[in-house]
Amino acid sequence: MFNEVGLVIKDFDNPSKEVVASVHDLICILTKHFSKVSLDQSKSTFASDLDVSYSDFSSSADLIVVMGGDGTLLGAARRYHKYDLPILGINMGTVGFLTEVTVTNFEEAIVSILKGDYKIEERSLIKATFDNKEIQAVNEIVIHSGSYTQLMRYKLNINNKIVYEKRSDGLIISTTTGSTAYALSAGGPIIHPNLDVWTVLPMLSQSLSSRPFVISSDELLSVNILEGSSKQGKICADGQEDIDVSYMSDIKISKIHKPLKLIHLQNNDFFEACREKLGWSLDISNPR
Repeated sequence: MFNEVGLVIKDFDNPSKEVVASVHDLICILTKHFSKVSLDQSKSTFASDLDVSYSDFSSSADLIVVMGGDGTLLGAARRYHKYDLPILGINMGTVGFLTEVTVTNFEEAIVSILKGDYKIEERSLIKATFDNKEIQAVNEIVIHSGSYTQLMRYKLNINNKIVYEKRSDGLIISTTTGSTAYALSAGGPIIHPNLDVWTVLPMLSQSLSSRPFVISSDELLSVNILEGSSKQGKICADGQEDIDVSYMSDIKISKIHKPLKLIHLQNNDFFEACREKLGWSLDISNPR
């Protein structure tokens, strides 16, 4: 049973009165159904007249509710997954593969969850270690040249066996969760969330035979950037800030064994989400 909720709200740029009112109403629903609701002090604008706590909820909450889009949920996941807290995403963005509950069905969803009518889906995370640094990602690790339309030469190893040496704009190592994100835009396959695999996807390769491939997430990948257009290469997680990585550094990519826990309603359907959000069900013979 969930009693205490930690709330994460998207960093809106100058939110409109409508957005403030909408988020306020959602928080009001939470205070109605849970014994305690906590959020960051910086979000007090949305709950100034409500009975909420402005405190660190990582050690006390039973559930995290994220109001925003997939980007907001990814940030919350990277920050809080180590506390083993399940996350419920509320879609206030656009596509929203991870945030299935909407503003309109929010209270209905909360009531269903409190009745036990939900399921917890576990997703693996991925990390990269290099130059005495570590970054973690839910969707993907991207290693790239640091410049648009500029190639880098790199070597890929899996379990200490050479796979290839290649020239391309970069390399995407995507989780199953990330298969509907950046990797999809780069031509990667859509992977069902029940599979615990990675897609390894070269970006704009110079080789005509270059193709993505799928491997188990239990493998250990290693990437060395041999040369590029800049003084050093770049690496980033989930589209966040690029971090410099030295040439010839041993970039190790491995699985984070503590999974991310996502709450879904029992009627959640991955293929329905694909039809809805990717336009699979559109009748192309019927002009709009």
